[in-house]
Amino acid sequence: MKRLTTLMLAGSTALFAGAAFAQHTHVNVAMQLEPPNLDPTAGAAQAIDSVVYSNIYEGLTRFMSDGSVVPGLAESWDISEDGLTYTFHLRDGVTFHDGTTMDAEDVKFTLDRARAEDSTNAQKALFANIAEVTVIDPLTVQVTLSAPTGALLFNLAWGDAVIVAPESIGEAATHPVGTGAFMFADWVQGDHINISRNPNYWGTPAVLETATFRFIADPTAAFAALMAEDVDVFVGYPAPENLPQFEADPRFQVLVGNTEGETILAMNNAREPFDNPLVRQAVAHAIDRQAVIDGAMYGLGTPIGTHFAPHNPDYVDLTGISNYDPERSRALLAEAGLPDGFTTTLNLPPPSYARRGGEIIAAQLRAVGIQTEINNQEWAQWLETTFRGRDFGLTIVSHTEPMDINIYANPEYYFQYNNPDLQALMTTLNETTDPARRTELLQQAQTIIAEDYVNAYLFELAVPTIARAGIEGLWLNQPTAAIDLTAVSWP
Repeated sequence: MKRLTTLMLAGSTALFAGAAFAQHTHVNVAMQLEPPNLDPTAGAAQAIDSVVYSNIYEGLTRFMSDGSVVPGLAESWDISEDGLTYTFHLRDGVTFHDGTTMDAEDVKFTLDRARAEDSTNAQKALFANIAEVTVIDPLTVQVTLSAPTGALLFNLAWGDAVIVAPESIGEAATHPVGTGAFMFADWVQGDHINISRNPNYWGTPAVLETATFRFIADPTAAFAALMAEDVDVFVGYPAPENLPQFEADPRFQVLVGNTEGETILAMNNAREPFDNPLVRQAVAHAIDRQAVIDGAMYGLGTPIGTHFAPHNPDYVDLTGISNYDPERSRALLAEAGLPDGFTTTLNLPPPSYARRGGEIIAAQLRAVGIQTEINNQEWAQWLETTFRGRDFGLTIVSHTEPMDINIYANPEYYFQYNNPDLQALMTTLNETTDPARRTELLQQAQTIIAEDYVNAYLFELAVPTIARAGIEGLWLNQPTAAIDLTAVSWP
């Protein structure tokens, strides 16, 4: 690849320190979780995409705020009649932040790396049907599939599929180099990440010159930071009980949208007693979803009975399969040979829905004889021991990846559900391009996991955003876990 003159990134904290920023050039954005690293192609945490998606990294396609998929680094594509060959036509004149050109070789490197045997991509299944990636010329790349994949363009819009370069991927975890409208500047771990406008961006340049992402886990501290105007925006504000106060304050605007976040009480299907479907069913019937929504989220959230977003047109309301019925729960435990209940662990990551919801759910489980040992874990610890290490009985987490029901076809995924029939169904879905047939298959998949009580399905996570009055261009909804600042402006 042709090497251009290396850009001097404004990477020192001094760029952001000292002087006050004019409102129209800088924004301070707060979020609850700090990303464990900044490489979305090798990490599972949604906080990574929150910072880098669209801002720093871009894919061949991308999600818009309404959930639609539009061209990204590929300006167009052709699909063969048999659905097995996609020819992507790349935008001309795109460069990475280090000055190297973005071309077909980078696309090949990205996709080959994501689907490699030793890939650490958290969503490796997205690339499973890619048989070969061929460079036709610097601006043309051909992707050959082993079977038709109706969701390929959707899959390529995920943060896990953003285009990276071999020259910079080695430092992506701490110094991401992408093609986006903003460049990484610096990261003071435990406190903030700074980004600055990319002066050589191929598309519409960002209005903001700089932005800071701050990490504030504690709800009380989040409220104080907003009221003191230390932060301008808080995405995913963790204390919904404060929303009426912000709504009544003319300094602020309150945006409440939806997410792709299925919030679940996950069960370790490979660990006793959760390897018994009767026990999983007992857990599900012990949970009063609305009480969790009201008590932990102050009413923000939509009850779900399966792992699928209610705003998706293919959603099926299956909440009745696992309705709140503590008597039924006790009977099921007795049928499973556990009339006196049992004790298990309940690992809780930092978000409010988990910590607050966990206390409520622990009490509900206790009422039917299930005792829980609560372990409050920091995010990195949860990722290491619960998600990767699978060392848990129960845990609460919100899955914010878009339409990710395919995770149930992976028996190695952290809740370790192994159903060959569902795996075959998902393979058929991946190879199906007819919209009506895809709807039918998706609804079958939703029903299978609901009737198998793989997990206890709680609610679809809402996303409350508190922002200073006058700020425009923020996403209302989150069709993917992103805080896209590329269109944000002040008056």
